[in-house]
This record gives sequence, structure tokens and C-alpha cells, in this order.
Amino acid sequence: MQAVSREAAERTASRRATRRENELMAAFSQLVEFGKNHRQPPGPGLEVIETPRYRIQLMPDFPLPGPNNVSRIRCTAAEVDDLIEEVRALTAARGLPVNWILDPETEPDDCPDHLKAHGILPDPHDEVSSVMVLPATADVSAPVIPGLEIHDALESLESFTSAEQVRGEAFSAIPYGDPMPIDAQRERRYANDKAAGNRRIVMATVDGEPAGAGSLTLFPPDGATMNGGAVRPRFRGLGVYRALVAARLQLARDAGAAGLVVWGGSMSRPILERLGFQTVSWRKFYV
Repeated sequence: MQAVSREAAERTASRRATRRENELMAAFSQLVEFGKNHRQPPGPGLEVIETPRYRIQLMPDFPLPGPNNVSRIRCTAAEVDDLIEEVRALTAARGLPVNWILDPETEPDDCPDHLKAHGILPDPHDEVSSVMVLPATADVSAPVIPGLEIHDALESLESFTSAEQVRGEAFSAIPYGDPMPIDAQRERRYANDKAAGNRRIVMATVDGEPAGAGSLTLFPPDGATMNGGAVRPRFRGLGVYRALVAARLQLARDAGAAGLVVWGGSMSRPILERLGFQTVSWRKFYV
């Protein structure tokens, strides 16, 4: 009887292990699908214009290329030049500069040539980003950094301002605390992020000084999009970026999201790969 019971227990354990593996594989497939095909829906401060031939995302209170972009271009070769002029007229009427984002499904295949003919050129800073995913079950622990604390940057306008100034220094070499071109719209951006309900911004401080910041938008159960991860130059090499990823991964877990999705450029991609992110697609940027 003992041997039979042991065999039965082993079969049960095996079935449970198989079921768990299947569940993990299904969750990962769901995350990959989300990473490849997710479209940011309209929300506070975010306008979306979607047609069968293109998709435009506009954030008037964030008047920079990137947050404002054109994507999902799907048309014939005969239509693409008219499409480019149509989109240009639409975005110019709003006074917003945009990035053009191409993906593996972009049509026509020679769309880059058409963009170049209209003076829309590959982004000289980072033309290609990898679409990368990390399951919620991944083990990313924050490193031990003396004096490190992680804060909710949406707690107050002051902390929100600090997070934006961190990113201004990291991305645009604007000394922390100096005026930024996007200062005028900050209060509206803060109000929009608070009103959205699913947006998060985390900020890392070291001995009380702002050191890094990063954003997260939650779409449970499918996944969460991570962007804007930045560390001020004097705090690089300590593990602050990893700490910001670990904090956002925990927020995704707490929300019941399948994991993180991020577009990794040339600087962040190697770090993300070391943390376990896997590349599942790509995006190309034109400005």
C-alpha cells in the first residue's frame, strides 16, 4: 500500500508540475502577444486617432516626438505618399512634432524610402528599439545600495517635478533643477497621470537626493508597459536602474499583470537582457 501511495503521490506531483508549466507558458504567450500588438487606448491627456491606414497618438501636454507619434502604417504603395501628407497636415494643425514608428507588419515594404523622400529620416539617436518582455514570475531583486529609497512620484506635484527633472538630466543633459522646455505643461501632465488611474511613476533617491525615475502603465491581466527609465549620470553604476525595474515589476505583480513590456534602445537593451528580458519584436523610429 505504501508503494502505491508513493506512486500516486508522484503522479499527482507530476500532473501539478505539468499544469504549472502549461500555465506559465500560457502566461508568457499572453505577454508576448501583448508586447507585439498592444495599442495605448485614449485617456486623460492622450488623444488617439485610429484609421485602417495609420494610428496617431497625441499628448498635447507633452509636446515632444515620442509621446506624440504615428504608427501602424498599413496601406498600398500607391497610397503612402498621400498618407504621409495627410498625417503631416493633421499633426501640424495641432502644432505637435511626431515620431514615425515602423513595425514588422508595416506596409508597404518600402515605406522607409517614402518617408526619406519626404524628409522623414531615421532617428540619429536610436533608430531601432527591441520590443522586450519579462514575465511577472521573473526574479529581479533590488541591489543593496546604501541610502536607496523608492518613492511614488505621483504622490505630489513636487515629487512629480523631481522625477521629470531626473529624466531631463539623464536624457537631455539639462542640469537637475534647471528650466526645461516642458515646464509650462507640468501641472496638466501631473493631473492627467493621476486621473488615468493605471499610470505609475517611481523615483529612486540615494541619501535623499533624486537619482533615477521610471514610468509604468498597467493593463492587467495582459501586461504592463514600462518606459522612461533614467538615472542621473552621477548615480550610474550603482544599480539604481535595476532597482527601478524591480520596483515596477513588483507593481505589475501586485496589479495581476502578466509581466513587463519595454522598448529597449541601444543603451538600455544590454541591461534589460541581463535582467532576463527577452526580445520578441522590434520598432524603427523616424523623425
